[in-house]
Amino acid sequence: MTQGTGNGHNPISNLEFDFLTVLHNKGEAIRAYDHYIKDAEQAGSQPCVELFQKLRQADIEQAQEIRHHLQEVMQKGKM
Repeated sequence: MTQGTGNGHNPISNLEFDFLTVLHNKGEAIRAYDHYIKDAEQAGSQPCVELFQKLRQADIEQAQEIRHHLQEVMQKGKM
């Protein structure tokens, strides 16, 4: 992705694209953890359930931080 200004061929900057990509990946990971948690519950492994829940929560918090940075970048062009 090349640097964009919102005009021309590149409607978003590299930084916006990067944050969007990371946010998308975090969203997919959060959904996947729901499946992993169910698998661990079915296996009767409470330690695994707790680890997956902890990892899921960390991704949720990171996604919130990424959203904040993305909003700033989209409004100001940088942090």
